[in-house]
Amino acid sequence: MTIKRLAIYCGALNGQGKDYLVQAEKVGEWLAAHQIELVYGGGRHGLMGAVARGTLANGGIVHSVLTQELYDRGVALAGVTDRQIMPNMDRRKEMMMQMADGMIALPGGLGTLEEISQAASWVTVGDNAKPVAIYNYHGFYDELKKQLVAMNQAGFLEDLYLNNIYFGNSMDDILEFMKGYQVPHHRTYDK
Repeated sequence: MTIKRLAIYCGALNGQGKDYLVQAEKVGEWLAAHQIELVYGGGRHGLMGAVARGTLANGGIVHSVLTQELYDRGVALAGVTDRQIMPNMDRRKEMMMQMADGMIALPGGLGTLEEISQAASWVTVGDNAKPVAIYNYHGFYDELKKQLVAMNQAGFLEDLYLNNIYFGNSMDDILEFMKGYQVPHHRTYDK
């Protein structure tokens, strides 16, 4: 699979300490170095702003996808390559998935969890044929991984879909997973 654009979901807050911000900026640098365009939620704050600034500062391309409401609140980052203004969060998420060749979650809160969960769940019903990965920086998503295994063991998440959500500690490993990604068949049910 060819990866030219990645949707990065991440926190609109800074997190504790500077580590998260520094790492988000490094992800942006990595994207630019690999000539992979960033598709993100358009904000200038938190990890979102850091990953976009890291991409732009290193000559990369940044696609901002923002809701009208958030744009009107003044959260938009200036200087992005292009900006799409969506009427609501549902359209924003759909547009980000449509524009990207794969989706990655960096550390974040409820919005990040919602976005990456939607991308992963849509694989099961056949509405997302693109790879989904979790950048598990400093074990941030260890508990989420345990919860997904618990869902699997309880019979609510098939092995096929559990194994198609990649947890990685480096962007290089995530990219390799995405390049070799095979789209699983959508879930079927007994009639």
